[in-house]
Amino acid sequence: MSEKLVAKIAELSKKYTNDTAQFLRDLIAIPSMSSQEGEVVNRIKAEMKKLDYDEITIDPMGNILGRIGNGPRVIAFDAHIDTVDVGNPDLWEYDPFKGKVENGIIYGRGASDMKGGMAAIAYAGKIIKEMGVPDDLTIYMVGSVQEEDCDGLCWQYIVNEDNIKPELVVITEPTNLNIYRGHRGRMEMEIITSGISCHGSAPERGVNAIYKMADIVKDVEQLNNRLKDDLFLGKGTVTISEIRSTSPSLCAVADSATVHLDRRLTYGETIDSAVSEIKNLNSFKKHQAKVNVLDYDTPSYTGLTYRTKKYYPTWAMDENHPAVIKADMVYQKSFNQKPVIDKWTFSTNGVATAGMFGIPTIGFGPANEIYAHSPQDQCPIEHLTKAMMFYVGLIKIEDRI
Repeated sequence: MSEKLVAKIAELSKKYTNDTAQFLRDLIAIPSMSSQEGEVVNRIKAEMKKLDYDEITIDPMGNILGRIGNGPRVIAFDAHIDTVDVGNPDLWEYDPFKGKVENGIIYGRGASDMKGGMAAIAYAGKIIKEMGVPDDLTIYMVGSVQEEDCDGLCWQYIVNEDNIKPELVVITEPTNLNIYRGHRGRMEMEIITSGISCHGSAPERGVNAIYKMADIVKDVEQLNNRLKDDLFLGKGTVTISEIRSTSPSLCAVADSATVHLDRRLTYGETIDSAVSEIKNLNSFKKHQAKVNVLDYDTPSYTGLTYRTKKYYPTWAMDENHPAVIKADMVYQKSFNQKPVIDKWTFSTNGVATAGMFGIPTIGFGPANEIYAHSPQDQCPIEHLTKAMMFYVGLIKIEDRI
């Protein structure tokens, strides 16, 4: 593999770094929470037009897909373009929608999670086209929607409805420029207990659903300590993230209680095993509770509703998978050092690409995931350069070392 090729990729990545950084700042300046991504999609479309993409498609769900090349083999780079909200604005040192630059770092909501990835793949596409798209490849640079609310839903739509099933997907969520090959899955459940309401002045006349739930809460806490562990992905977890109840009034005994469970699934744990664990709790059986796996049915910004279970499967690529080996090789050739190969703590669109559809999937992205969803949200400009080098290298650097 020619050193000149690596040098050319580095040269062009550095050449377009300032443009990429400005594009990221423009994206940060546009608020784009889940189901509100329309304006940022239009901004991406305008940039892809400027960069001379072969085709730009906005599908009925609202995902934007920029295509270069027209070969039989398909590779996709994914960046979700929705963000979480700002939270308490007083916690931000910088305006979250200004994309402030200081000491080589861009700050703002979505800088790390994950508009930095979107900016980098957009310009990586330009570089690939400038250097020449391999004749056998079609490459999609995807700005996907609604990931923060329902990870993987966008790729369920892309595969099932757009009929695009790549041979490789690169998730550009923040990895601190490491190569990631998986993460735990997750699911959302509710446990419901029923009671009988009565006047609060004589609670003995009714059955308080909250008291029933109190037993279950203790058992769920203990269940967390017994869940499976995995050497690579880590331990499965369960936590109660919300509790609520109903009653005729605040002067009455509660006739129902509901807890929301955030369940993180390690290797070997599935929707069926997680539900069975809840049903087998002694308190659950004693109080004849019910458990439901929740559905997601929020419309996208286009108005389309694409209903799915809130079950997001665990996935991990084998460390000897050809995609992981190729990523390792490209990294070493690009940066003259061995990469860290690891996993995300959080969940990504890989739950669909790898977890549901079995598409080989790897992760590489600018910024560090520790800043995701935080008021310190940030992306180093240098990371944009190196991310572009890696993305272009995956396409242009041959397999042989």
